[in-house]
Amino acid sequence: MEPFQLQKSKTSEGPVLLELKKWTDSYPELTAGFTTRNGGVSSEHFDSLNCALHVLDNEADVIHNRKLVAEACGMPFEAWTCGEQVHGSHVHVVTQNERGKGRMNRTDAIQNTDSLVTDVTGVLLASFYADCVPLMFLDPVQRVIGLAHAGWKGTVSNIGAATVHKMQEQYGCRLEHIQAAIGPSIGSCCYEVDERVIAEVRRVFEGCQQAERVQDVVIRPTSAGHAMLDLRELNRHLLIEAGILAANIECTTLCTGCNIDMFYSHRMEGGTTGRMMSWIGWK
Repeated sequence: MEPFQLQKSKTSEGPVLLELKKWTDSYPELTAGFTTRNGGVSSEHFDSLNCALHVLDNEADVIHNRKLVAEACGMPFEAWTCGEQVHGSHVHVVTQNERGKGRMNRTDAIQNTDSLVTDVTGVLLASFYADCVPLMFLDPVQRVIGLAHAGWKGTVSNIGAATVHKMQEQYGCRLEHIQAAIGPSIGSCCYEVDERVIAEVRRVFEGCQQAERVQDVVIRPTSAGHAMLDLRELNRHLLIEAGILAANIECTTLCTGCNIDMFYSHRMEGGTTGRMMSWIGWK
């Protein structure tokens, strides 16, 4: 079953959100999910629930959208905490003093980081996407949560494993307790890449015992020097390699490229579009 389910709304208006239902049903004090592009106030290319400040949308509209999402999540806007993403693999540990960083402007965001982890109750972690892969993490025993933004660069840098290792080192999380979820992102049906990217992906499999079998799933050649790439499956494989139990990984079937009525897609919309967000927080 699709892990990201439409959140029930009290009214017909407001943001249209996808809830990571298995997690939120299991832990009612947890809020976790992914936004769509619908139910906000942005206009033109950013119609309508753009949650990112870096895409040249009207700043006041973005802040309004963020407040709408925070309210629908059941968290105060003051809890909204995010990083300035750079397609890297740095993992930042969010402290109580950093609660609310980046909610109003980019300069105040946690700089140069694509992954956030915390055990602080009352912090809403947020991360932004328009085709890249959202990775979400939960250790319900240590009450640790995390988000990672995995484009192809972050994926081949193994940002997922880096996040898992940080959870272990910082909080003593045990691999058998860590759950992960892979959210809506561009699927292999819509994501053709060239040899430059293919070569980087192949390096990931060097020394992997199941390299050939997994590569055949992740990379499907289309023409000379080109292939369709399954970033979601690659991230799932890397999380398993990092020690996460396969049974503890939820993976979406929703493709942002196939569903631009629901999602923003950088590739399908020529680079001028808004951003969805993943979120997670202990209320």
